[in-house]
Amino acid sequence: MALSDAFIVVIAGLLANFPIPIYAERIGRPELFAFLSTCVVCCLAALLLTGAYNKLWRYFSRNDYISCIIGVVLGYAVAICLYYIITDVSYLRFSALSCLLTAIGICLFRFAFRDAFLTIAEVGRKEAERKRTMIIGAGEAGKLLITEINRLPAVAGAESPKIEPVCLIDDDRNKIGSTVCGVLVSGGTRDIVKVAKAENVEQIIFAIPSCPPKDRKAILSICNKTGLPVKVLPFIGSLLDSSSVGDGSTSFVEQIRDIKFEDLLGRAPVTFDNKEVRSFIEGKVCMVTGGGGSIGSELVRQIAKYDPKRIVLVDIYENNAYEIQQELLMEYGSALDLVTLIASVRDYNRMNQIFKKYTPDVVFHAAAHKHVPLMENSPMEAIKNNVAGTFNVAFLSLFNKVKKFVMISTDKAVNPTNVMGASKRCCEMIVQYLAQHKMSNTEFVCTRFGNVLGSNGSVIPLFKRQIEQGKPVTVTHPDIIRYFMTIPEAVSLVLEAASIAHGGEIFVLDMGEPVKILTLAENLIRMYGKEPYKDVQIKFTGLRPGEKLKEELLMNEEGLQKTNNKLIFIGKQLEIDSSKFIQQLRKLRDAAFENDEEATVQALREIVPTFVKPEEYNKKATASMKAIQETA
Repeated sequence: MALSDAFIVVIAGLLANFPIPIYAERIGRPELFAFLSTCVVCCLAALLLTGAYNKLWRYFSRNDYISCIIGVVLGYAVAICLYYIITDVSYLRFSALSCLLTAIGICLFRFAFRDAFLTIAEVGRKEAERKRTMIIGAGEAGKLLITEINRLPAVAGAESPKIEPVCLIDDDRNKIGSTVCGVLVSGGTRDIVKVAKAENVEQIIFAIPSCPPKDRKAILSICNKTGLPVKVLPFIGSLLDSSSVGDGSTSFVEQIRDIKFEDLLGRAPVTFDNKEVRSFIEGKVCMVTGGGGSIGSELVRQIAKYDPKRIVLVDIYENNAYEIQQELLMEYGSALDLVTLIASVRDYNRMNQIFKKYTPDVVFHAAAHKHVPLMENSPMEAIKNNVAGTFNVAFLSLFNKVKKFVMISTDKAVNPTNVMGASKRCCEMIVQYLAQHKMSNTEFVCTRFGNVLGSNGSVIPLFKRQIEQGKPVTVTHPDIIRYFMTIPEAVSLVLEAASIAHGGEIFVLDMGEPVKILTLAENLIRMYGKEPYKDVQIKFTGLRPGEKLKEELLMNEEGLQKTNNKLIFIGKQLEIDSSKFIQQLRKLRDAAFENDEEATVQALREIVPTFVKPEEYNKKATASMKAIQETA
């Protein structure tokens, strides 16, 4: 800044010495050189004294410009005095004009340079924020996405998207080598990893909303191998078209979201008939046991959308019950009649009191112990809560003339190898027992599905915690596989089943191909931008007590009956020997409440004949999987 100020003082002096008609005073070259040298020294000293060099010029304010003016005036005054003392000559008119030009020049230079620097720095900052992006899909969605990325910076008030498209990927050979909106189509999906490295890609956007689920899963799995963050455009064909992009009414870029594991399930999201569900729920009193849990809370959320007369939420864990209560109060306020009760389904008298007071029309029974290893160590608690709890709620539904009773079951109830699964199979048998004895107008139904993504106790939250904490991801067995569905899908199945049920059915969801847990863990690690076995280790801990290698959705004796929804099936109702079943049920209950572990497990094996030891089942499952691999 001092050098620029010195230069400005010299230029101002030269300009002031030009012959102007109004201004007749001119100075010779030797005198001019001597005087300007004095002015330069005095001005720099005065500017230093007034604080003109104490602050970086990009942070200059109005007071700093005033200090520059004061410094210039003070510097010229001292220079005039010194020059007069030495030479006995003063150039007052020349000095006045030169001082004015110098003050203007120094202030303008600082202002202009500050403004230019901040503009350049801002552009540089924004450019640095724009990530080099690979876009999967050179079709209409990809084209619209690039068009909007280029358009948004030109829209007044629009924030520039942090995306810099550098390449496109498409399996259409006719497109490879061409450009879309100036972006090169660099290869097909098999070239994703190679192109990402060559182009120094920082993130990937999957822009094929209409891609079939299986192809979507395969492509996203390849994307995950790059170790880069992957974002997707959801199924938005009905939301956006080419006419909506460019008019400022819809932001196509805003549709981009982070990849979710459900994008890798290999099947389309299950859709349901909301009209039937609405007519079933609207104006009715709905009770949800276990209403604070993963499934129960989502049940309450979805039921609330269909204008029920009242929701009675029952849960023994007050923290979860409180959270969903507050969420619904914030969402609906007084428009929703929500009753939140702390109670245990084990307590017959308390549950009877609730039934008598609130007279529910529909009961959704989601309360249960579901952790397999914990129930292996405490089988009596599984029976008390799952079996006795279901017995209490189901029979109270019968006695109080509830219109429909819907029980939430699990695929672990099929050929169970653990206490939890066997207890849930026993619960299904209780429901089927009541359904086959038309003692009232209550319709009893079960819904059966696999593992729920993101639910309490599922592997996804566990894996996420392990990755975020930098710990190894623990997988029990390299060959273990599971069926998965999302929580909204699971709950929608429950509501759909309740709306179309006539009594005795076990509704089963076609959940697509089962997912290998090891592959799930590897993909999740890649979704965090890390490399499996390198950045995050995977540790095999061995099968837990009672754990299967492969879950099933149907028993051999259960047939399949189609419904209007092509992904929902009904398992054939099995006949229950009434007298034998009740005796076995009483024996099981007594053993559990006497806390006799051995007698409880033995009684459970008697009432659920398909309950086998996990070693026996896994041996058969391993042999079956090997045979399939050899055939393939």
